[in-house]
Amino acid sequence: MMNYRITYISGYLLLFMLLFVSCKHNGEEYHSLTDKIKHKSQNYHKTQISSEKYLEDKELIKITEGEHTFLIPERKGKIKSYACIECHSKPLDQMQNSAEYKKAHWDIKLVHATKDMMDCMTCHNGNNMNKLTSLTGKEIDFNRSYKLCSQCHTSQFDDWKGGAHGKKIVGWAPPRASMTCVNCHNPHNPSFKKRWPARFNTQVVKERKDELE
Repeated sequence: MMNYRITYISGYLLLFMLLFVSCKHNGEEYHSLTDKIKHKSQNYHKTQISSEKYLEDKELIKITEGEHTFLIPERKGKIKSYACIECHSKPLDQMQNSAEYKKAHWDIKLVHATKDMMDCMTCHNGNNMNKLTSLTGKEIDFNRSYKLCSQCHTSQFDDWKGGAHGKKIVGWAPPRASMTCVNCHNPHNPSFKKRWPARFNTQVVKERKDELE
């Protein structure tokens, strides 16, 4: 029994030494076996997987949040009525009470939180409609609207930064390019409607129909 334990412990010590002791092969020195594997896998068989060529025709901007740096879609160029101040030439409260200005999107129904907690001015800067505004009154660029969402949705924001929440633009290969909150969610009505899976709508309905017949 004692010999078995010694052999068992010796095996772990050997594995530890293989992983963490410096090794040298063909003139190349590595601090550990894992470092060697990481280095060798960077250009395996003279090929390297990359998403770069699939991103060439997309308008992207680079952001850094904490330890994460990646690409996101440029947003302002996709907003049809941007810059907003082309129409919002006066503070919002003055425009809302004037017959001079057409009601373009003032009929938007906010389904995001209770009326006591949120209204248009919670996110939009009434004095500068080209910018969003944080809960503390700090201006936020439309291209970085995720900063607005992160004030309340902290856990989702942390997951998104790390790549666990949201959708990639082309794939997992670097460089990383990820959708933002507003690419998937309507900021005025962010919840997704409940629906049955496609399999239920086809197969299950047909099976129930056949049973009735």
